[in-house]
Amino acid sequence: MSYRNVRAPLSRAGLAAGVAMLLMAPAGPAVAVPARVGNVQEAMDELAKTPGVVGVVGGAYVDGKPVGQGSAGSRLLGGKGGRIPANARFRIGSQTKQMVATVVLQLVKEGRLGVDDKLGDLLPEVAEKDLVERADEVTVRQMLRHTSGIPDWYAGNPKPDGSEGDDPGFDVFDFTTHYRPLDLVKWSRSRPRTGEPGEKWSYSNTNYTLLGVIIERLTGHDLATELHRRLFGPLAMTKTYLPLKPPEGIKGPHGHGYYPDADGELRDVDRFNASIAGAAGGVVSTAHDVSAFQRAFTQGKLLPPELQRVLTDRLPKNPPSQGKVSRGRCGDDFYILGGNGPGFLAMTFYSEDGRRQFAMSFTLSAKPGTVELDVSKAVEAAFCPSS
Repeated sequence: MSYRNVRAPLSRAGLAAGVAMLLMAPAGPAVAVPARVGNVQEAMDELAKTPGVVGVVGGAYVDGKPVGQGSAGSRLLGGKGGRIPANARFRIGSQTKQMVATVVLQLVKEGRLGVDDKLGDLLPEVAEKDLVERADEVTVRQMLRHTSGIPDWYAGNPKPDGSEGDDPGFDVFDFTTHYRPLDLVKWSRSRPRTGEPGEKWSYSNTNYTLLGVIIERLTGHDLATELHRRLFGPLAMTKTYLPLKPPEGIKGPHGHGYYPDADGELRDVDRFNASIAGAAGGVVSTAHDVSAFQRAFTQGKLLPPELQRVLTDRLPKNPPSQGKVSRGRCGDDFYILGGNGPGFLAMTFYSEDGRRQFAMSFTLSAKPGTVELDVSKAVEAAFCPSS
């Protein structure tokens, strides 16, 4: 569950679940939409054959209209539970961050805070209780863009070579303890900062956990209410919500994901602790709803251009592959936004003009970083059929 935004060019041969990219793509010039669309169900059938995939659902949209839906695999491990409904809900992981960032910037538009306001002024207790080092220097802009230097509460214990561990730094199988957002922030305090404030990009879920608290303080509403009031309701995302407290989970029939415990035994993690995910990656949605949000965002319907650029402008020192666009077989540009966690991987492909989206969700029987998915073929099959 690295809760990381996945953003990569379509032409990449395969996508390892867990690739981390930062920013959202800007809207581009309108291009012609292919008159023909492919068979989404066939693409789902093919992806379900990937080792480590239990089930997959997907939906493709052009100008808000469905052009194909499908599902394959099974709801439960070992082919049990029947097929996942193609319109089933699923966790979207770090795609949540784009939604949270949009709400923060809408509050900026309303004059309720500024992008250069300091964390220590907005949440004085994080400085008073020493929860965030140099909180009086970190800005809202830096947290939105992952340049704050605040370490990641999610990061697993480092390996002997110093690299990040495969497992998260908390008990994946604790489904019942209720954690407050600042409890998660405290987990990050023992880790070293990743750089000077504003110096470089370094992905950290802590940034968005803090931004979620700022939204709640400024609005007087919990984050779930504010996301619904500003985004889910106005965009008719009727099946989308943010669970905040365990044991709240995914409503309706859906796929279950699995994660290996310390002994290597696969355990059902469908009850993943909602209080841990939150603003960093907790939203539950559908292919239709997440496509509706991405379409509105990409087409500039949620933020004025100058504030949208806070998220879409490239950093002076880009992370690997950031901002690079490659052409699909039919000559169209696509981006990916996605996220993963214990037992799942979700991603949304979208065209630069915001007219086309293809959202997919995978439930897994392996650690997300070990599952290799050739998703580019699925998107080409949907939007660039060869026959």
